[in-house]
Amino acid sequence: MATGTLGQAAPVAATLTTVYTVPATKVGTFNVSITNRTGYAIPVRLAISATATPTTAEYIEYDSIIPGNGVLERGGIVANAAENVVVYASVAGLSVSVYGYEE
Repeated sequence: MATGTLGQAAPVAATLTTVYTVPATKVGTFNVSITNRTGYAIPVRLAISATATPTTAEYIEYDSIIPGNGVLERGGIVANAAENVVVYASVAGLSVSVYGYEE
């Protein structure tokens, strides 16, 4: 069983970025922390999806604004095997961490 940091990324601008994929035969229980490293607000999208390209229904945050030097936290997320944590922002400057455990 993996515990602790499950995935991290610094997404490139205007690119869907898969930060973490739950391994086959596992269930992931985790939190997502998205930190804005810039001094200006950045809108962000966060999805838990079956593929690397989320459908509209799979977004849990959509263009939510993270203020300059701010943080967006989502906790208590449970995902099934092969599901992905996918992040998108129109500009660079974010750090994303997924931390929790797999069982």
